[in-house]
Amino acid sequence: MSSGHQHHYRVDVEWTGNLGSGTDGYRNYSRDHSICIAGKPTLAGSSDPTFRGDATRHNPEDMLVTALSTCHMLSYLHMATVAGVVVTAYSDAAEGTMATEGNGGRFVDVVLHPTVTIRAGSDPAKAAAAHDDAHHACFIANSVNFPVRCEPRIVVESV
Repeated sequence: MSSGHQHHYRVDVEWTGNLGSGTDGYRNYSRDHSICIAGKPTLAGSSDPTFRGDATRHNPEDMLVTALSTCHMLSYLHMATVAGVVVTAYSDAAEGTMATEGNGGRFVDVVLHPTVTIRAGSDPAKAAAAHDDAHHACFIANSVNFPVRCEPRIVVESV
């Protein structure tokens, strides 16, 4: 990889799930934790409910899919602007698939389903092509070892 600028990120995580006896048994502790990033609201974290977590809290699996979706969106908005495409709305219903085996597991894929609304007069072909450019520019997609696919829908505003 070519040399460039390095950017550093700090996240402080604190486990808050000691119910009095620590981890002396699989069912004897909570998976709850706090995710703190200086100057930002604290996130309430846990594990996925499948792994004895709290369904009302953010889990790492959801946050990984979120990171891929939002990174693609931000890269896409930039690429659309560069291509002269005026985006007026963007939403995504991203889905990730994780496979578990034994004590481990891994994500096998994430599929993004962005719906992009563009201003009338913008080129739908350029709007679609900007997704490929955005995928290659997304820092998070470039960092994972599983496929991140994009199945976009382009909507042109009516005049």
